[in-house]
Amino acid sequence: MDLLRSLPLGLYLEQPQTWLHKIDPRVKFAWLMSFLTSYILANNNWRVLLVVLLILATLIAKIPRRVWQQQMGWLLMLSFFVLAIAAISPDGLGVDYQSRLPANEQILTQQAFSNNIQEPAAEKKAYSYVLFHKGPVKVTRYSLSLAVRLSTLIFTVIYSTNLYLLTTAPEEITSGIESLMQPLRRFKLPVTEIALTLTLSLRFIPLVLEEVQNLFRSVMTRAINWKKLGLKGAFKVWMTVAERLLENLLLRADQMANAMMVRGFTSPNEHRVQWHDLRLKGRDWLAIAILILFWGIRLAIGTQA
Repeated sequence: MDLLRSLPLGLYLEQPQTWLHKIDPRVKFAWLMSFLTSYILANNNWRVLLVVLLILATLIAKIPRRVWQQQMGWLLMLSFFVLAIAAISPDGLGVDYQSRLPANEQILTQQAFSNNIQEPAAEKKAYSYVLFHKGPVKVTRYSLSLAVRLSTLIFTVIYSTNLYLLTTAPEEITSGIESLMQPLRRFKLPVTEIALTLTLSLRFIPLVLEEVQNLFRSVMTRAINWKKLGLKGAFKVWMTVAERLLENLLLRADQMANAMMVRGFTSPNEHRVQWHDLRLKGRDWLAIAILILFWGIRLAIGTQA
């Protein structure tokens, strides 16, 4: 079980350097926020389009298949299960539809209308709220719409964030966010402290995965007979593993804090580090222009009716 390879969440891909790596971190952050916010009050067509754009961006960037194949596969599988379960679940609209006209008057009206006007074949098809109903399985328009919302939301939020972390170094993320937060210095907010905390948290993600992986391996190598332990014994074992994991993470955090103090990181004013040289280049301006077009299309055709 290799979590660092099978589930590379929050890990930065150093090699090969794709065109996504070379875009300014501030521009990529704007794209990330666009993917996460354009979903609000959007129709289902736009939500599906966001999923397609993320997949195309991964393929066009020529990110190695070994990096995204398993993770994208798990996310697509999870999204499909959410789509299937939500589609066949009750939609909560227990409404009995009833005509506003009496039954006889409705029949007479329909007969008169059919005698005087010949409707095309396409217009004779009646509206149906229930799309599929066979046995206990029932799919309605509302349940299908809700299923599409949930499944696309899961994929968009998780994969867009992971794609940003995959192609942006933690130092670049820190410098980009610190640059965007410069106006907040007027309100005496600790911008540098926030940026430094963000850098440390991003650097800490691989350490957490490594500790979890090592503990799982230690449990597997001991060949524990789970049937003999029973439910109570298995619970005690996993509680011990969780306690050990917490101790290891606190130890790593203490080691990191001591290393920073030795190197002079006592306060941001005394030890400032230039994380990354931020300069907008031609490809960055092109990405900004495409982002403006992205929002134009979103406002034109992507708004929920």
